[in-house]
Amino acid sequence: MSKLSYFNLPDVGEGLTEAEIVSWKVKLGDTVAINDVLVEIETAKSIVELPSPYAGMVAQLMVAEGDTVDVGTPIIAIGSEVSAPAAAPAAVSAAPAAPEDDVMKPLVGSGPKADAVKRRPRVGSPTAVVSPVTDVAPAAPAAKAPAQVPASSIPTQVKPAPKSNRVLAKPPVRKAAKDLGIDLNEVSATGLRGEVTKKDLLSYQDQRTAEQDGAGTFWAPATGSGLADDPRIERIKVKGVRKATAKAMVESAFSAPHVSIFVDVDASRTMEFVKRLKVSRDFEGIKVSPLLILAKAVIWAAARNPSVNATWTGDEIIIKHFMNLGIAAATPRGLMVPNIKDAQNLSLKELAIALNLLATTARAGKTQPADMQGGSLTVTNIGALGIDTGTPIINPGEVAIVAFGTIKLKPWVLDGEVIPRWITTLGGSFDHRVVDGDLSARFMADVAAILEEPALLLD
Repeated sequence: MSKLSYFNLPDVGEGLTEAEIVSWKVKLGDTVAINDVLVEIETAKSIVELPSPYAGMVAQLMVAEGDTVDVGTPIIAIGSEVSAPAAAPAAVSAAPAAPEDDVMKPLVGSGPKADAVKRRPRVGSPTAVVSPVTDVAPAAPAAKAPAQVPASSIPTQVKPAPKSNRVLAKPPVRKAAKDLGIDLNEVSATGLRGEVTKKDLLSYQDQRTAEQDGAGTFWAPATGSGLADDPRIERIKVKGVRKATAKAMVESAFSAPHVSIFVDVDASRTMEFVKRLKVSRDFEGIKVSPLLILAKAVIWAAARNPSVNATWTGDEIIIKHFMNLGIAAATPRGLMVPNIKDAQNLSLKELAIALNLLATTARAGKTQPADMQGGSLTVTNIGALGIDTGTPIINPGEVAIVAFGTIKLKPWVLDGEVIPRWITTLGGSFDHRVVDGDLSARFMADVAAILEEPALLLD
């Protein structure tokens, strides 16, 4: 008789208590080897693939797709011998209790193998620096399977960028995009070299078509009262990233006293600098935007005003002598804030590559939990949506966030004359327990100074 080994839902190193079963990658009767992907789960921060700690035949799938279960709940049983699969129980509660020796202890850092985020190795920084104040549950050792190293922590060499200043795509894809009237800049690329694939294009077209078709059918016939029992009311369960984001924003808004300030900036020289970078041989194949200069400006300004790169604990203020720069990213699963580890050590070119990789990974839904931990200061690029400015909410564990507004040609007084210039508005929110008005003003003025004259970065 086959001996069953039960795999419990692990804590994947985030300190979370539950996860949703998104999709099973195996079915009853399948034969699996150690480290074969069993299931894809969604936590409050990311989608993670769980590898098998056992080899054998899938005997039971104990949780249905779409169900949310607590960490430690048995989700699958694997037989040690290849035999006929056992009948799956009707509910989790009907599953037999797993012997103590066969219960799989939580795996830490388990994640997707094929889609892992690749980072280029950094001199003098073999491992990512993680803020000591990040609230992460202690890691538990794996009992049966060898410990797995998170893919995102393995230094890998970045592939040379292809020779192109445009969005990367093969000629047939470009032709199809032109025929469909699709701007390739709006399509999320998932190709190995960051190129837009035919699959990416078709997926975008399907989404666009669905949105257009749904626009005329959104309003339902007037058959209800408008009250809670009205059949025209749609209810969306709050879970995953949306649930975690809501909790974090409420905690931040009502625990940290926010103060916001704004500054208009003449970014004309930044626009000229970006234009030169786009045609530079050193930046061939690398997407360059004004966000790159803003990111460098924030890093530069934080070094001059260290208290904005800090954490408030109640008993002490922790100043971080490193910059894990968070970039707020809108994804199909909701708002995420992955961060670029040790951004202060990156050259302008390396920072551009890191920004592109971060955006591509986030849009593909492959951002890993480790990439969202240990942030020190955040930038949100609301200008990409055509918004002038806003009052962003500080990311929990940080004391400052900068909102980058859209850059527009506007009338501007220069040397006594009104001329058209590229103008943007920066909005900054600060935790007033740490950052006083004078400090926040000096920090924002320093950021603005770089956008007005990027050559100051050479000092």
